[in-house]
Amino acid sequence: MEALPRDLRIVLTADQIQRRVRDVARQISSQYQGKNLTAVCVLDNGFMFMADLVRALDIPVACKFVKPQLTERTEGPVTSTQIFYSPEIDVRGQNVLLVEGLLQSGVTTEFLVRNLLGRGAESVKTAVLLDRQSQRRVFLQPDFFGFLVDENYLVGYGLGNPETGRNLPYVAATDAPFPQQR
Repeated sequence: MEALPRDLRIVLTADQIQRRVRDVARQISSQYQGKNLTAVCVLDNGFMFMADLVRALDIPVACKFVKPQLTERTEGPVTSTQIFYSPEIDVRGQNVLLVEGLLQSGVTTEFLVRNLLGRGAESVKTAVLLDRQSQRRVFLQPDFFGFLVDENYLVGYGLGNPETGRNLPYVAATDAPFPQQR
């Protein structure tokens, strides 16, 4: 495996992340006190945030995972976007917390929220570690978030660029995507 580029700049330290995750967990625990919660992690970027977040909650929580796939097709002047995810999850009557590592355009998140509500969820709220509002394409604000960011290429704490760097305990910025691994 290739080494990580030397141009990494730490944006958020491991300590900063852990403190904020505990703060967000307190907010969520307070809002859902006396209720059960189903946390749905959006893979791949959300797995580390989800793991630390659910361990910091002091309410009953069930964990589920989805992996959306976004495809865009252009036919003439029209571009259509299709979003698929698997596996199908049963959320009827449940309070759902959709957990993501990074919220960017909001297109996939908006789709997942509507889809989960359409499947009979009692409520759906969103929790994101990083919110990159400058790239939002739909009106969507997370219900719970850790940090606002603007950097284009982020790695660490579950985020990959495109896959390398997910294992770092901090979040770092880099100037360009990493070379593809072989």
